[in-house]
Amino acid sequence: MKILGVILAGGQARRMGGGDKGLLPLAGKPILSHVLERLEPQVEAVALNANGDATRFAHYGLPVISDSIDGFAGPLAGVLAGLDWAAEQGADAIVTAAADTPFFPCDLLPVLLLAAELEGTNLALAATPDPERGVSRHPTFGLWPVALREDLRLALEGGLRKVVLWTDTHNAADALFPNWDFDPFFNINTPEDLVVAETILREADA
Repeated sequence: MKILGVILAGGQARRMGGGDKGLLPLAGKPILSHVLERLEPQVEAVALNANGDATRFAHYGLPVISDSIDGFAGPLAGVLAGLDWAAEQGADAIVTAAADTPFFPCDLLPVLLLAAELEGTNLALAATPDPERGVSRHPTFGLWPVALREDLRLALEGGLRKVVLWTDTHNAADALFPNWDFDPFFNINTPEDLVVAETILREADA
């Protein structure tokens, strides 16, 4: 299988005062750089899903793909943009990661692939144990087959926005990752979260 990576950075970052969360500094470099370092070794190529002026990401040298669904339709719109790009590259699937989540597992793709294979499907979402719900899914981290892109386009054009409502209709597998001393899918939504992320990195280096 030819699998490409897509970093989802199309959100509006309202709780951070707007702008690009991925470009905020974390331990001396943008959060996006941390994400890219983890995703790039796992895939053949990476694109960035972002809206607006693409030149702000020019120094990364990545393809920048914008949503084809208007109105900030959420992560699924970014997934669709990634699937359309991957189809142009002759790829079979994409794996997505969020631009504000700097610590996700370095074996993201292998675990997603294994979960999909075990469930007899080609679609999987990352998940971690949850004492109350059993598992907590992380819908911006998933394995998405190019073959489902037209189905996803129709769903989005019909008004669907919630990731799991669509993935559940296609029997998506849960790819279970262990919790560490912190949630590996911890994402930076607020200035306070950025402080927490700095602390996590300091303790990891200690």
